[in-house]
Amino acid sequence: MDILKMSALDLGKAIKSGELTSTEVTKAYIDAIKAQDKNYNSYVTICEEEALKMASEADEKIKSGELTGPLAGVPIAVKDNICTKGTLTACGSKMLSNFIPPYDATVVKKL
Repeated sequence: MDILKMSALDLGKAIKSGELTSTEVTKAYIDAIKAQDKNYNSYVTICEEEALKMASEADEKIKSGELTGPLAGVPIAVKDNICTKGTLTACGSKMLSNFIPPYDATVVKKL
């Protein structure tokens, strides 16, 4: 099973069934980003520790039945023009190259 070729819904089903864990999926994506981003320069900031912590928490909540949605435990990437509290959010701009927002955008809160 190639995690990186699965759709988000298929990943959600595999995580929910216990076939995969959110932690495994998140690690697979982080490893792929580390291996390939030097060619594409797609990511401004990679929050590896935070992502793995959140994945572990999602795994526990899925096991306990607290998280049940179809995308529970599926990792996401947030575009650099959407405010993420405490994380560099530069919008690809030199003017905002050091901007670290004190709040999350509504879309980030809802995710």
